[in-house]
Amino acid sequence: MKSLVKLFSPINKQKIPWWVEISTTIPRCTYFFGPFDSVKEAKQEQTGYIDDLVQEKAFGITVEIKQCQPTSITVFEEPYENR
Repeated sequence: MKSLVKLFSPINKQKIPWWVEISTTIPRCTYFFGPFDSVKEAKQEQTGYIDDLVQEKAFGITVEIKQCQPTSITVFEEPYENR
């Protein structure tokens, strides 16, 4: 049981970088911007990414800042009609 506590301790979590995850409904995509050393740094940069997507006519924008290790920085989803 001690190994699980060590694995999920706050100290180990801090080694995972922070990313700005932005999802859009048009186009149906998820974008990851980062990595950042802190949540504060990610929050400071998010506005620029949102502004870029608005200029590119993206709609339905949602933002989440989280610690993760994305395997791809842009994920294109199939349009709903093709599912």
